[in-house]
Amino acid sequence: MNTSSPDAVHPRFLKKPVFLVGGLKIALVQLSVGPDKAKNVEAAVREIHKAKEMGAQLVALPECFNAPYGTKYFSEYAEEVPGGGTSAALSAAAAAARVCVVGGSLPERCGPRLYNTCTVWGPAGELLAKHRKVHLFDIDIPDKITFRESDVLSPGDQITTFEYGGIKIGLGICYDLRFPEMAQIMADQGCSLLVYPGAFNMTTGPRHWEVLARARASDLQLWVALVSPARAAAADYVAWGHSLLVDPWGQPAATLGHEPDTLLADIDLNTVEEVRSQIPVRRQKRNDIYEIVHKTNKCQTD
Repeated sequence: MNTSSPDAVHPRFLKKPVFLVGGLKIALVQLSVGPDKAKNVEAAVREIHKAKEMGAQLVALPECFNAPYGTKYFSEYAEEVPGGGTSAALSAAAAAARVCVVGGSLPERCGPRLYNTCTVWGPAGELLAKHRKVHLFDIDIPDKITFRESDVLSPGDQITTFEYGGIKIGLGICYDLRFPEMAQIMADQGCSLLVYPGAFNMTTGPRHWEVLARARASDLQLWVALVSPARAAAADYVAWGHSLLVDPWGQPAATLGHEPDTLLADIDLNTVEEVRSQIPVRRQKRNDIYEIVHKTNKCQTD
């Protein structure tokens, strides 16, 4: 049995032997999202309970699961976090089902600012984490898609992780996936799973959705989960769908199509240990030449 030195910050890696029995059953819920916020939230709560019945311990929802995705909708659908109705519904659902809920994302109003925000709720209904999308989706692909979240939204300024079921989990939202430095910091902090609620579109989805997930997973030797809304061809913004889970070898473990559906799979910690011991890039990094530094923002305005 391999007893090599630990290669991550999280205390789990300080224990011997390296290979541990453990894991987490995760459900990625690919919801159909329409213009009626109440119906969207009701559908999410219903699917949380269904996932629990299938054995899920952690249930993840997609980006903007309670509202249509688009700059013209953010202000209309925005609410306070955690004081708004959507947060209350997720908290109650997590407590009733006794699961951890990664609440996709919703438009958050905080004073004069709007954010794209993910909330995480524990099995007692407690707020475990809140992540505001750090990298705003501003792109221009001629004759394909032009979108500017920064016209309406403010960016978050924090790296977000939380622990559940003995696994440290990192959070990002959609465009955050494109920035490996952010993922590297979460991995350095001991994460074995990164969850990205996202809504890639019909241009970037087929090109980059799976590629980026596999890159983050293989580079950092951890699990990566992407959770998309279902595709709605009549929507102003058409999501790619294809929610997926990628293992620490960089291989898709499970994936969905573009219809409403739920992906249920096991996060196996043994796979993380296996990859990191057999290909020990974390111990081989040349920190004497290069290093990614996490600068904590100590000045909070809200």
